Amino acid sequence: MLNDSEIMAVLPAKDINRAKDFYKDKLGLEPSSSIDPNSVMFRGGNGTGFLVYQTENAGTAKNTQMGWATDNLEREMEELRGRGVVFEDYDFPGLKTENGVVTEDWGKAAWFLDSEGNILNLIQRT
Repeated sequence: MLNDSEIMAVLPAKDINRAKDFYKDKLGLEPSSSIDPNSVMFRGGNGTGFLVYQTENAGTAKNTQMGWATDNLEREMEELRGRGVVFEDYDFPGLKTENGVVTEDWGKAAWFLDSEGNILNLIQRT
């Protein structure tokens, strides 16, 4: 049943207006709709999308919450850095970034935080 259903990510925001501004100004995404004044929907490629809603729980997750697949990680990072996005550097067992990028057999990835402390990433598969 769910195999054919559209998948939608849901992200928390302590300040919905600040989050809207981040996704619009920093990531270049246009809001597509809103369920109510405390949420906003953004659409991506191939029928994908995500909802951002206001809650005090924002920024508490310590894991990647959403990501984008790209065919040119460096180009995307350069554009986002030009808009003020800061990429994280990690040095964990099994995960070490250099200049914000981890390179593995499966491809490359980079992580950044949104205005609400949510961990987002870009991934380029080989």
